[in-house]
Amino acid sequence: MTSDFNVTLILPAYNEAATINATLGEAVTYFRRRSLTCQIIVSADGDDGTREIARSFAEGHPFVQVIGEPTRRGKGRGIREAVKIATGDIVGFADADNKVPIAEFDKLERWLHEGFDLAIGSRGLEGSRVERKQPWYRRVGSRGFSFFLHAVVGMPGIADTQCGFKFFHRAIAQDLFSRQRIDGYMYDVEILALAQRLGYRIKEVPIRWHDDADSRLQLVAGNLRNVTDIFKIRFSLPRQTQAAAVVRAKASIG
Repeated sequence: MTSDFNVTLILPAYNEAATINATLGEAVTYFRRRSLTCQIIVSADGDDGTREIARSFAEGHPFVQVIGEPTRRGKGRGIREAVKIATGDIVGFADADNKVPIAEFDKLERWLHEGFDLAIGSRGLEGSRVERKQPWYRRVGSRGFSFFLHAVVGMPGIADTQCGFKFFHRAIAQDLFSRQRIDGYMYDVEILALAQRLGYRIKEVPIRWHDDADSRLQLVAGNLRNVTDIFKIRFSLPRQTQAAAVVRAKASIG
């Protein structure tokens, strides 16, 4: 596939009517200032008018595409569907509520040009700037859950799997998301675990981040689903990576 854009930015959005217009405007301003051609895909589920607002914005910006459904199908699924239609040389995603300013892409881009397959934003490194923290009970829960997922799945050397600011070379994004199956929040864990198992080079980069105090995760039901998904990832990884090894072996023979 020939690239039409330098960058594809995916904005997964669930009921983000209050923020999507500003986030789109900031992204367009940033890419124009950088003289980068961009494709922006808003993957918007929900029924609060987010898709309609994004489509209205797209009328004046033909490089903006909007997909999604009224029902909530999951952040992982929304990004997976967007990657299928992405045409940028670099493909990545950021939260639609702008937790990470799009200008932080500067910090990740250099590592992609230096040979890394994917670069991910992190709140857990020296140099990371958390400008507004989550409530204490979410911070405690996040630390406990991080310990749990690393114990079950592994992923050595990655401090922050859940920051929603990740960019890939397009071929790498297409490969990983073609294998990815988790529809919910744990898609990040699955993508990074697959990337490590497949030998892709990952660079974790400290970024600016702020909490918006509007988490959509249900503390009980949501975390139960996350625990279930972590175990699904753990037991599906050998099968997924074995299938990838077979494909690579056939390609090398052919």
